Amino acid sequence: MKIVVAGSTGLVGSVLVPRLKAEGHDVLRLVREGGGEPGTAVWDPVAGTLPAGVFDSVDAVVNLCGSNVAAGRWTAVRRSELRDSRIRSTGTLVRGLAAAASRPRVLVNASAVGIYGDRGGEVLTEKSPAGSGFLARLCVDWEAEAMKASDSGTRVVCLRIGVVMSGRGGALAKMLPLFRLGLGGKLGDGRAWMSWISSEDLVRAILFILTEPSVSGPVNAVSPDPLRNEQFAATLAASLSRRAWMPVPAALLTLALGEMARETLLASCRALPAVLRERGFVYRFPDLPGALLDTLG
Repeated sequence: MKIVVAGSTGLVGSVLVPRLKAEGHDVLRLVREGGGEPGTAVWDPVAGTLPAGVFDSVDAVVNLCGSNVAAGRWTAVRRSELRDSRIRSTGTLVRGLAAAASRPRVLVNASAVGIYGDRGGEVLTEKSPAGSGFLARLCVDWEAEAMKASDSGTRVVCLRIGVVMSGRGGALAKMLPLFRLGLGGKLGDGRAWMSWISSEDLVRAILFILTEPSVSGPVNAVSPDPLRNEQFAATLAASLSRRAWMPVPAALLTLALGEMARETLLASCRALPAVLRERGFVYRFPDLPGALLDTLG
């Protein structure tokens, strides 16, 4: 297959692209600057510009663009950056798909389990309604923009990604230094549910979706074994031969990070991968100890 990847330098894209190439696919990476390297093309996702004919004779597009929601407080400027990096970039791709001489068969577009909001212990599948809050609204608008590609006949999949277990970056990489020092612990009361997925299984899920035409619409890209935060912290500490004995008070997180802490670090999301399981996807690392062993070596 010929596959265009946007957001190829991020946490997921940097693993996905080499895997696609290893499996014999022809990959074209959309980059924001440079472009002299073979297999790249320059675009401006915010301004809405794409190289002419970039989607001609392309089989699939994978869009992983999106500024890190957990990088700091959600100021007005930061909120605008989070929206632009997702919705404008997705809109640029969708318009390019509609104008292509021969349209790609599938668009796999990133989203997040943040669409469900803070839902306590409620079991959440792709059929569950969206929640409330800034992050949920952002994801709703993001997915709506991606789904416009279906109007021109392209199969669209919105990947609602959980916390990615990777030592290369993301949430786990931020936790590891403290946990390795024995200073890690639960967040708040530790009762919030965490929906997570190993980096390996996320990449494998994308590969599966690219070649499985029965999959469309929202897909929870999460492990079938969500954990409460206190369980997650204890498992991570044990994998490093440490104890999770230093909880971080919810009030401290909220004071430092405001709404971002309430909607990400402290929010409870018990999402299950109903679509992936129904379609026969087999996880390599369905439980956290195995995922951490693979990630941390």
